[in-house]
Amino acid sequence: MTAKSNQQPSAAPVQPAQSGFSLISNDKLLQLYSTMLKCRSLAERSPIPLKPGKLTGRHSSILGREAAAVGVAIDLLPEDTIAPANRDRALLNAINPSVTLAAGLHHATRAAQANKDNKNNKIAVVLSTGNSASLPSWQKALNLAAAHNLPTLFISLHPLKPQPPALEWPTRFEDIPLKTKDYAFPAITVDGNDAVAVYRVASEAIAHARKGHGPTLIVCRRWKTGDPLLNMEKYLIRKGLFTEDCKRQVAALSPGLHAAQE
Repeated sequence: MTAKSNQQPSAAPVQPAQSGFSLISNDKLLQLYSTMLKCRSLAERSPIPLKPGKLTGRHSSILGREAAAVGVAIDLLPEDTIAPANRDRALLNAINPSVTLAAGLHHATRAAQANKDNKNNKIAVVLSTGNSASLPSWQKALNLAAAHNLPTLFISLHPLKPQPPALEWPTRFEDIPLKTKDYAFPAITVDGNDAVAVYRVASEAIAHARKGHGPTLIVCRRWKTGDPLLNMEKYLIRKGLFTEDCKRQVAALSPGLHAAQE
């Protein structure tokens, strides 16, 4: 579970959220998994049935995106703001109902500016899928965040694609489909099917923003051959944390998606 970082030399480095952060607690790992199960249940209850294992279709904004959404949103605080992408409002509400869901990109940018002005340590998170991150509105938001050093996370969730024979992350800013080199703030590419990798990167970027160091872009790349829920189960098995009994207990503790389904 790894990620590669692409960052301008002039940008302030992303600092760890806390000392020894590389060791995520077992409780947090199980919380990540149980929350992903809730999201998968939400996707499977969608009005449009999807074939088992199929991670594409009209509801692909939910199904298969559990790792990226949970890793980013699970530790956000009350009064933090998140601008959902596409149909993600229900998904994010299921993950963390305490955060404020922005009406759109402009609302999130205004919230970030207010957070900075008030010095309240709150942040704004903006999610984008597919080609929407290249739209003028997104580019304008990136520019404003960089110019005013706003406490903002930009999350670009890339569409499903075949996994290459050897997974190689981009080593140049030109490989990231956003011109972050023009904005001089950190950009990090991460496996969007890997909840632990996303969580680590997002936690560091969140701490970075709360400390007043400005925005970060996280590019979550997703692959058709990787189911994030199965990936998380395999990771827990390697850690000695996952059994079928554990899965049933976690599922029993996470049956309700009342807020998400209202």
